Amino acid sequence: MPAPSPTSPGPLPEPIPERPPEPLPASMPITRLPPNPHCAAALPSSALLRGQKSVQIEHQGLIYRLQETKLGKLILTK
Repeated sequence: MPAPSPTSPGPLPEPIPERPPEPLPASMPITRLPPNPHCAAALPSSALLRGQKSVQIEHQGLIYRLQETKLGKLILTK
């Protein structure tokens, strides 16, 4: 197999089996946004995190970190 080029991220790691989502507390209302014709379909966070607590995202030459907190919230940092 040829070596990945410097601009190519290389082969993707094997997918990690998804864990089932934790149920929301009954007191927490679920808010759904109406579909936006200017955006792509929503991507579940599990598709990005793939069982990990954080993932690095390269955007316009910068590295960002998407992290899931202990409370299940997401934080994106530079």
